[in-house]
Amino acid sequence: MTGRARGWLVLLLAGAFEVGYALSVGGSHGFSVLSWSLVAVLFFLLTLFALSVALRTIDLGIGYAVWAGIGAVGAALLGPVFFDETLTPAKAFWLTVIVTGVVWLKLSDRSRPSPDPAPSAAGSATFDQGNEVPGGALGRVDEGAGDRSA
Repeated sequence: MTGRARGWLVLLLAGAFEVGYALSVGGSHGFSVLSWSLVAVLFFLLTLFALSVALRTIDLGIGYAVWAGIGAVGAALLGPVFFDETLTPAKAFWLTVIVTGVVWLKLSDRSRPSPDPAPSAAGSATFDQGNEVPGGALGRVDEGAGDRSA
């Protein structure tokens, strides 16, 4: 299994943890029920850890959107199962729109080339390796720019 495939699997796991977090926050009634509150904290830590691992190989914008979409759809679908909530046809339609968007985001991520694993030159303060920001204006730190006094 490639690193990118593993990243997507970890992102799905992070989304499942996010659903668990959302549902446990709902069950905690504003963090007033200790057992649900502790479960919410556990799911919160798990979802952030898994998301950060997944974002090692998936673009931030794509990964975050997919993670949030999984959490939103999962909570909306399971809310009626665990709580006194309803799933109307209008809500179901918009959840379908979210799922469709998440699928298209995943499909659009296929064309991204693998990042170069080679580290930049020793002592270099380049963060974007010169290829992500046009002109290098953002994401680069000029090495002699610390002291500007004349």
